[in-house]
Amino acid sequence: MASLDNESPDPSVVGHRPTADSGDWDLVIRPDSSLLSLRLGEVWRYRDLLYLFTRRDIVAFYKQTILGPLWFFIQPLFTTLVYVLVFGKIAGLSTDGIPQVLFYLCGITFWNYFAECFSKTATVFKDNAHIFSKVYFPRLIAPLSIVLSNLVRFAIQFALLLAFLAWYLLAGQVAPNATALWLPVLVLIMATLGLAMGMLFSAMTTKYRDLVFLLQFGIQLLMYATPVIYPSSEMPPQVAAVLRWNPLAPLFETARYGLLGAGEHDLGRLGYSALFSAVALLFATVVFNHVERRVMDTV
Repeated sequence: MASLDNESPDPSVVGHRPTADSGDWDLVIRPDSSLLSLRLGEVWRYRDLLYLFTRRDIVAFYKQTILGPLWFFIQPLFTTLVYVLVFGKIAGLSTDGIPQVLFYLCGITFWNYFAECFSKTATVFKDNAHIFSKVYFPRLIAPLSIVLSNLVRFAIQFALLLAFLAWYLLAGQVAPNATALWLPVLVLIMATLGLAMGMLFSAMTTKYRDLVFLLQFGIQLLMYATPVIYPSSEMPPQVAAVLRWNPLAPLFETARYGLLGAGEHDLGRLGYSALFSAVALLFATVVFNHVERRVMDTV
């Protein structure tokens, strides 16, 4: 009896080879799962595919380039130099006493991770329509692979940040503290929020293509509403009160406070970011699962 794994277009129908426990059954029909379900058990069964997608995303980044993986370092370094020149030297923005190179490199490293997770996940249905229309697998595999591949890229760029941090630490110009231990939590919240917003946009862009044009513009605006190139302490009180509603702001301030010794660390605001990300993921899951059932007809 032939297995139907990876061939059924209906997620409610899963085929498998008969085993001693399952008797003679080679086909299991399950009811449609809840819109709130991420079907993580099914994702785990397809973990090999998740690994292959993650590896594909990493290799595709530097495939057919002359400098190859060096682009992982070149992009944040050149962006940092431009920010130092434009925002540090010309605009004269304060960096809370932190060396400008370190201040901007820290912000760019964390921002790149969130922005890449958001922007690439937001077009996952459109970019993978040729695969989705041919074979069944948990659609969540595609956005998860983007988050994981960007996590590898973030780790590489974070190592670059640590190298600069060590240099300035030896020079006595920065003072990291125990708040840096929160970094894994910050990255997890950032990944959750990027995944949630990306899933939400990917569901909406299948029907409303105008959002694709708005995406990059919107992400750029969001960066200016987040303390990436400036510290929150330099904002006027009225502006700071508005920016406090941005769930990304506490993540950047906490990361900067832990690693560089200047910034804000407020557990209440960090809890707000975590709650916002969890609710956003819940809402995005409902929309994503709803659109997933008819996405091929729309795309």
